[in-house]
Amino acid sequence: MAIRIIVKDPDPVLREIAKRVPKITPNIHKLLNDMADTMYDAPGVGLAAPQIGILKRVIVMDIGDENGLIELINPEVIFEEGEQFGPEGCLSIPGLTGDVQRAQRVIVKGLDRDGNEKTVEGTDLLARCILHEVDHLNGILYTDLAEKVYRTEQQEDEE
Repeated sequence: MAIRIIVKDPDPVLREIAKRVPKITPNIHKLLNDMADTMYDAPGVGLAAPQIGILKRVIVMDIGDENGLIELINPEVIFEEGEQFGPEGCLSIPGLTGDVQRAQRVIVKGLDRDGNEKTVEGTDLLARCILHEVDHLNGILYTDLAEKVYRTEQQEDEE
């Protein structure tokens, strides 16, 4: 396990579309471990592989609830409903926060580290985090979607 360097905007890797993981290998397990270590060290509540310069469809999240660490490989949002509007930050865009409209409830499916299909349902912060991290896999940053972006002093709740 290792803490990786988080890529900062405007690095072009953040605008690339990540590639599907065709096979789960020991390198993918190491990537998941390193991503979790990096996210917790930052500290953040989510991290996508492109944020550490790896163009693979892999995300990790932990919003501090009963779900604990969520790892998803090749995640796809399969359901969205409702609306929420609120602040988002990003480890790749330090010092800024933006007000973003997101779905209130989402369902995402993907694979766990053992290659088993996994479905995660999230509301509120978890829904926001899922959508934020999946956007990273598609080269989209929250600043692209924000109604307003502003400077922040504290970055405790960044994704």
